[in-house]
Amino acid sequence: MKIDGGCHCGAITYEAEVEPEKVSICHCTDCQKLTGTAFRVSVRVPEEKYKITRGTPKVYVKTGSSGAKRAQGFCGECGSHLYATSVGDGPKVYGIRVGTARQRDELAPRTQYWHRSALPWLPEFQGMTTVEEQ
Repeated sequence: MKIDGGCHCGAITYEAEVEPEKVSICHCTDCQKLTGTAFRVSVRVPEEKYKITRGTPKVYVKTGSSGAKRAQGFCGECGSHLYATSVGDGPKVYGIRVGTARQRDELAPRTQYWHRSALPWLPEFQGMTTVEEQ
């Protein structure tokens, strides 16, 4: 499925070819802090199917509890989070933030990760594969 989107202010835009069944929710505490809300929704896409069409994201590298480093791409003007990807050499897979896609209403999550960190006041998401960690 072809998608396109960008940041809130329009300084950065992108296009991608995604598989809707790869949309997921992450409840980890890092995603809660980075999004400023209860969880993050993203769709994974290999780098050859993701293209920034305008602007240049700023990048913040976070280190997870496993020690793995993840580059967080965001707009330096409006602060919109656009993606996360690995750091260093090798093929990249981008986790595009679904809220930045124009087609976000068509990208329903299929899996939720780090469910053990889900906030207790959230409703249970029915019909979704649930993984307690990742």
